[in-house]
Amino acid sequence: MKIKWLGHASFMITSDSGMKIITDPYVTGGALQYGDIKESADIVTVSHEHFDHNNADAIGGNPEIVKATKEVKGIKFNGIPTHHDETGGSQRGNNMIFCFEVDGVKVCHLGDLGHPLTDKQVTDLGSVDVVMIPVGGNYTIDAKVATDVSGKLAPKVIIPMHFRNERCDSFPVAGVEDFLQGKSGVSRSDSSEAEFKAGELPAAMQIVVLKPAL
Repeated sequence: MKIKWLGHASFMITSDSGMKIITDPYVTGGALQYGDIKESADIVTVSHEHFDHNNADAIGGNPEIVKATKEVKGIKFNGIPTHHDETGGSQRGNNMIFCFEVDGVKVCHLGDLGHPLTDKQVTDLGSVDVVMIPVGGNYTIDAKVATDVSGKLAPKVIIPMHFRNERCDSFPVAGVEDFLQGKSGVSRSDSSEAEFKAGELPAAMQIVVLKPAL
């Protein structure tokens, strides 16, 4: 399976058979200067109803929309309710984490997680191979909390998202460097896409920093 970072918290996951899943499609404009998403997909996941995560209408192909635990086209999407802030959702509302398996690889998209995970949430998430995690702070967990969450989940691969970069340079979040500082196993890709195969994942945890595609 392949994971392509479109931008912000939006990824396109393509199975070996060609099935496509897009996470958290955004609306371009304002502080988000990523390009418009013009992809088609079979499934779209939406972690919460904010404009930079819920633009499912932009996705072609008449995809099925997943906003909670649901099985679609043979894939079980396990939705774990969380919050967008540290005050039980009183500031920014709720957030849904999605975990699902594609070609034997267990993927977890944390959406706009805004707080440390509880022990129960970690248990509910279960074993994770690849996690997409926000690291920019302000609207989500910051580098410190993201490091703690990563340690609790212990995935094989971490893909940072929701951070300041050249196509998101006026969005009030931090860059990725704070999260990377002092960590080993960091890979900075010149590509927006990476391929992962069950049985061929790294033995030690790796952080893969992708370039936004759009």
